[in-house]
Amino acid sequence: MSDQQDGGEAADKKGGFLRGYFQMTLWKRVLIGPVLGVAAGLILRAAFGPDAASAFATTWIKPFGDLFIQLIRMLIVPLIFTTLAAGVMAIGHPSKLGSIGAKAIGLYMITTLFAVTIGIFMGAIFRPGAGVDFTGVTPNEIATDAPTMVERLIAIVPANPFSALASGDILAVIFFAILVGVAILMLRDKGKAVGDVIQGGADIMMAITGWVMELAPIGVFALITWVTADKGLATFTSVALLAAAVYLGCILHIVLVYGGLVRFVLGLPAVRFFRGIFDAQAVAYSTSSSSATLPVTISNARKNLGIDPAVAGSVLPLGATVNMDGTSLYLGVLALFAAQAFGIDLSMADYFIIALTATLTSIGTAGIPSASLFLLATVLGAIGATPEQTALMVGFLLPFDRPLDMMRTLTNVTGDAAVATAVAKSEDEMDEEIFRKVTVV
Repeated sequence: MSDQQDGGEAADKKGGFLRGYFQMTLWKRVLIGPVLGVAAGLILRAAFGPDAASAFATTWIKPFGDLFIQLIRMLIVPLIFTTLAAGVMAIGHPSKLGSIGAKAIGLYMITTLFAVTIGIFMGAIFRPGAGVDFTGVTPNEIATDAPTMVERLIAIVPANPFSALASGDILAVIFFAILVGVAILMLRDKGKAVGDVIQGGADIMMAITGWVMELAPIGVFALITWVTADKGLATFTSVALLAAAVYLGCILHIVLVYGGLVRFVLGLPAVRFFRGIFDAQAVAYSTSSSSATLPVTISNARKNLGIDPAVAGSVLPLGATVNMDGTSLYLGVLALFAAQAFGIDLSMADYFIIALTATLTSIGTAGIPSASLFLLATVLGAIGATPEQTALMVGFLLPFDRPLDMMRTLTNVTGDAAVATAVAKSEDEMDEEIFRKVTVV
């Protein structure tokens, strides 16, 4: 056999591998990323030691993950504005927009209440705070100047829409996009030219999203490799009982509440639903950001679940901003954790207060810096924990928050998709043929 033939066969094998890789469904490629990332991180730690492995991963590997996140963030504001405005235009009548919004917000609040209830239940079963010793923990002070509910509502209206777009103020962008969409809808022919431009912009952003998602396996691999090289498996196993309570609680919430909503309320196959949004779940887990995952969630909802752009473009951006089921569940667990650690006796009234406080305060807090810490202070204060005890809790949990936050975000994104599916089904804005024929295998 000639050298030329050998080279040709080698090229064919290489080309076959690349073809096979890119022909593989995206969610499978994304799923491979974390597995290889954990393995690569452990190999680096074994070969170079923890400090050198952390330095190497931070310098040479993490930037690929940061680049992927930056690309996703680049899409957020233009995607939200164009898809939301285009979605409002596609609805056809302003009154229908009110129906969609009311259903979405109502469902988000109901699922949040279920989430915090499951969190309380898991905290009571696992008792993660029993016997916890806070000796040596450095308290972390929590800012007390968080805006009031009235201030949050007023801030939704942007003083300068262009400034809101530039700064990434998502709630303000959502408000302005809805106004633009409604105005175009009511002007009809007069607004058609601008409407066509916005619709074209939405199509362009979805195309760019598809390109960026091809980089997801690399980005996820880089992020997980860095986390593992930096912290080792300890980052996934520290505070084992608390982590087990949060992870199992989130899994139960996803399967029972979201899966139950899709299967028993909507009459749709739940397995198809979960397979259809796996890409978004994988990105949510690796980035710990519902907003950063939003482009992928919208793409999955439209292409895999058959959700009409009018619903996907309006319900999902709203959910990425106000839906915090994972955080609410986490707060339920932490309330029991704190009570057990500090010896606070809880009555049935206290359990009710925890559930109500976590549910109500979670709505609209996504734009607040350190939102989870603010919510923790609010919930623990409601059951009698002192500011000093809350500060100790934050100092104790902060080093282990990353893997817990990853699961909370995955839960939030799954909830966004489930609510969007429910709203689309109720408004007859879903192509069930696409949903039932999800071929993500």
